[in-house]
Amino acid sequence: MCETLFECLVIAQSDGAGEGGGGSPFGSLLMPMILIGLLFYFLLVMPERKRRKKHEGMLGALKKNDEVITTGGIYGTVVNVQKDADYVTIRVDESSNTKIKIARSYIGTVLKDDTSGDKKKEE
Repeated sequence: MCETLFECLVIAQSDGAGEGGGGSPFGSLLMPMILIGLLFYFLLVMPERKRRKKHEGMLGALKKNDEVITTGGIYGTVVNVQKDADYVTIRVDESSNTKIKIARSYIGTVLKDDTSGDKKKEE
């Protein structure tokens, strides 16, 4: 058998590694994949979902005489908004009364609301 304590420890260690020390390849890959998935969720998915929810709330509260900026950079004042329609009519020029219809989802920011009088920035 083994003559010294050191030889016994070396033999015991090598026997343990040979039998089950290798482990399953799925077990060693599972934990890092779960951690990467959680990291992906908390850094990318959750903030985007929060931003989208805030933007949808802003679009739901849109009303006549709100000053807006579109995602294309056009400044205007809301003239006509309907809850069930996918578009909004905005006035872009006061002197010539020029109006355009844009998709509701292309409104990027509500600058000012005439009824409350205070400025708010929402994106």
